[in-house]
Amino acid sequence: MEKDINRIKAVLAETGRTNVWLAEQLGVNPTTVSKWCTNTCQPDLHTLSKIAELLNVSRRELLRP
Repeated sequence: MEKDINRIKAVLAETGRTNVWLAEQLGVNPTTVSKWCTNTCQPDLHTLSKIAELLNVSRRELLRP
């Protein structure tokens, strides 16, 4: 059974942002953001901190309990 590790997709939706917007802000490929949103792979801690800052949420809010 595969588990979701992060809530990036949900937080993007809650803040009205898109994968493409996040990719542009971080200077990464939109495919990379898509993989994070589907929990295919995970961003490193430094990137997770940047994502939290861009979305104005805590890192904790981006992670599943």
